[in-house]
Amino acid sequence: MACVAALVASPALLAFPSTASYCSCRLRLRPAVVARAPRQQQPRGRRALRRFDEVEGVSKKRRGIGGGAGGAVGSQASSPRRDRGLAVDFKESQVAEFDDLEEDKFLNAVVKVYCTHIAPDYGLPWQKQRQHSSSGSAFMIGDGKLLTNAHCVEHDTQVKVKRRGDDKKYIAKVLARGIECDLALLSVENEEFWRGTEALSFGRLPCLQDSVTVVGYPLGGDTISVTKGVVSRIEVTPYAHGTSDLLGIQIDAAINPGNSGGPAFNEQGECIGVAFQVYRSDEAENIGYVIPTTVVSHFLNDFQKNGKYTGFPCLGVLLQKLENPALRESLKVPSSEGVLVRRVEPTAPASSVLRKGDVIVSFDGVAVGCEATVPFRSTERIAFRYLTSQKYAGDIAQLGIIRDGNSMKVQTILQPRKHLVPFHVEGGQPSYLIVAGLVFTPLTEPFIEEECEDTLGLKLLAKARYSLATFEGEQIVIVSQVLAHEVNIGYEHMGNQQLIKLNGTAVKNIHHLAHLVDTCKDKFLTFEFEDDFLVVLNREEATAASSDILKEHAIPSVRSSDLSEPYVETKTEVQKTSEDFGESPVTNFEMGIDCLLWA
Repeated sequence: MACVAALVASPALLAFPSTASYCSCRLRLRPAVVARAPRQQQPRGRRALRRFDEVEGVSKKRRGIGGGAGGAVGSQASSPRRDRGLAVDFKESQVAEFDDLEEDKFLNAVVKVYCTHIAPDYGLPWQKQRQHSSSGSAFMIGDGKLLTNAHCVEHDTQVKVKRRGDDKKYIAKVLARGIECDLALLSVENEEFWRGTEALSFGRLPCLQDSVTVVGYPLGGDTISVTKGVVSRIEVTPYAHGTSDLLGIQIDAAINPGNSGGPAFNEQGECIGVAFQVYRSDEAENIGYVIPTTVVSHFLNDFQKNGKYTGFPCLGVLLQKLENPALRESLKVPSSEGVLVRRVEPTAPASSVLRKGDVIVSFDGVAVGCEATVPFRSTERIAFRYLTSQKYAGDIAQLGIIRDGNSMKVQTILQPRKHLVPFHVEGGQPSYLIVAGLVFTPLTEPFIEEECEDTLGLKLLAKARYSLATFEGEQIVIVSQVLAHEVNIGYEHMGNQQLIKLNGTAVKNIHHLAHLVDTCKDKFLTFEFEDDFLVVLNREEATAASSDILKEHAIPSVRSSDLSEPYVETKTEVQKTSEDFGESPVTNFEMGIDCLLWA
């Protein structure tokens, strides 16, 4: 059976009361497929879709929008070897015409993926949710590797693949996951699986109106499916799973749940991308999206170069378009070019060379237009974000800027963006610390979606939507609940409140909190929460009560395994809490003004 997960729509798309969906096959289904999913498997939509629910007055969980668009990234494969042959080759293919798809040998390179998932329980971080299964598509890329979507194998415990026309399933291993680009690399060690197979060749980025054929294993049957269409648009597109903006190909070929991870072919039989999401709306039809080979090559080359996936870098700046002539004149910008810097992330390397009020007019010698676009191919323009997405983590970019009317050149290192409230949890399991029944955990988007926004309070939600990290490793630490015991009498009704200080020391992150508790020699543990709420516990009594609390609630440990590692002190000072969130949303998905965007 198949389900549908949420696609994050851009603000323009939000003008319509629409929903959007992944094309993965999962047991977390839309109501149109099954009546109701179990509570543990309730789909989690992204933030923009939640806005629709508020406007329409419909509960996200009742509607069943989502189905795995967000969540923690699974455990990384240990010591992945650096294999050769993963780089994309864009040379002209000598393959014959792709006229008869049903009989073409390239269909044999497309396989069906069966995945068993166990997602974390963010409300009870020491345990997992109920196991569920899904199916999707993948294809052979050479060197014993398969390519699929990251959301097809998120929180995986077992991945199996089956070839076309075969009745046997083979165990596959996940070598790398690219959350932002929604790609995953698989390997199959059984040589029998590869016998008589041929890998697909990658083609160049297509042009508008080029024919495209999508192949995969969608719902409606167990055998391979082929649908045809044309390329209708190529632009920087919101990626639902990674909450990122990367180049995407929009097509009108039918894409359904289960097509996720399947290849899209051009007329020459070359793979021009990976099917991964669709847009659902009462006013629109046949809008599907394909991850282009430029993004695929970045993912594969990143893995080959570093032995793991490091991510897509960004500048970490909030930009404003400069369409208005008076605005350009006031900034002493001589022509219709450049974008205005309105905010710089404190943790971004660009914070040392850029400041509010600068105008970025070029990136590595490419002129940036006043609408935050750059030249693309011969007669097209594309969003400025496209240039940064072509870089790798650690690359250096040269920026041409205008500051106070003076033109200058500056250089900055590009690094992947670190959100104060992350959209995915690294390692697949949330961190937690239990002190006298008080359950502390970092605030994350999966936690917010699982708990429901109305239980968190407006101030905490505002921080999640508007806050930027002020130093490396910063987290918002909250007490999610209190496990009732005589040692915490009077505090048992606390929940979802931010911890600010412990014994007068500002808490930087959950690991720092564990360090403060372990090294405390005072008689009392004094916790200061948001809104000046105070919790005081006798340290010795709190320690003695731990074993009883763990036994009563069947909890294996007072802390997650990652907090057992030695804490490394940072030299960065913590910002004042009164200045811990700004006036602009931290992602483009919730940006209410079209002329503002993050890059």
